[in-house]
Amino acid sequence: MQENFNIQKVLVAPLDWGLGHATRDISIIRALLANGYKVIIGAEGAQASLLQTEFPSLQIIPLAGYHVMYSKSRLGFLFTLLKQIPRIYGVIKAENKWLNTLIDEHHITLVISDNRFGLHTKKVPCIFITHQLTIKAPFVWLERLMQKVNYRFINQFTCCWVPDVAGDINAAGILSHPVILPKTKVHYIGLLSRFQLQTEIKQYDYCVLLSGPEPQRTMLEEKILSNISSINRKILLVRGKPGSTEILKVPENVEVKNHLPTPELQKALLQSDCIVSRGGYTSLMELLSLKKKMLLIPTPGQTEQEYLAKKLMENSICLSVTQDKLNCAEHFAKAKYFQYQLPEFKMFDENDITGLLKSSVVSGE
Repeated sequence: MQENFNIQKVLVAPLDWGLGHATRDISIIRALLANGYKVIIGAEGAQASLLQTEFPSLQIIPLAGYHVMYSKSRLGFLFTLLKQIPRIYGVIKAENKWLNTLIDEHHITLVISDNRFGLHTKKVPCIFITHQLTIKAPFVWLERLMQKVNYRFINQFTCCWVPDVAGDINAAGILSHPVILPKTKVHYIGLLSRFQLQTEIKQYDYCVLLSGPEPQRTMLEEKILSNISSINRKILLVRGKPGSTEILKVPENVEVKNHLPTPELQKALLQSDCIVSRGGYTSLMELLSLKKKMLLIPTPGQTEQEYLAKKLMENSICLSVTQDKLNCAEHFAKAKYFQYQLPEFKMFDENDITGLLKSSVVSGE
């Protein structure tokens, strides 16, 4: 813990598990810059490309990702993930060594790690961002084991920021509200979203947002493209591939964008009647902030997304369907006319970033 508040230069580093972690960090980076803090980013690949587009003046230092790969089948997901653990642990050790060198070279005074377990040090305060204090698993014993390992890492950080609200009415349920919290300080910081709710004239019946690790991103894209011609409605497809120049052949009623920067994506979402998306938590937070109709298609085998989709559908916040049962004509229409009940959630306050930092890293706050 730090006795004095002396934050000047902040390293922000998102996990490379899809684009969601980099995306949700945009509002945090924006808040830091608006309040006079210097920011550098640790990222590579699609995450670096996305953040460089959003913040072209910021320095991005290459940081090797975990490169988690998904199985093509739901049943193989857990086995595929378990096989990667030794390599992931090696990356965690390497990023910890990388961090200690970087702090001295770039005079870092605060680290904000979005789900990167190795980015902690005794040299400066380190904040860990996660909505998964409970990591859902197919078996109770495995869930408990994963939480124990998760907390072992989290407790090495100065503070843990949870992008949700405290209390019974929340967005992530048991994921962010476990029975037992980590020993380190925990702050519920509100939902993170790049977007602001405002009025736009409708241009699209559906906006399809693709995201997440391969090969599942491409598998969903191919499934949607194979029967999207059965929908005679205006559709926008945002592929979630920043930096790509690939051109897809699609029906005339479908408009394709490989990637959209935040202002253009906000406008596109507000111009769309219904959003079709994975069930990733970042996507959910942003769509909830815009009060959008949602058809969620959880990534097969990703228990977190399956849990969130089930929880939100039970509360009439979204409609959900599994990828294998998806029928575009049927489920797109159901989503358009589903009776939604969208609650109000407290959002992250970009204007109070200094207060949040002080309460997070100063002893006694």
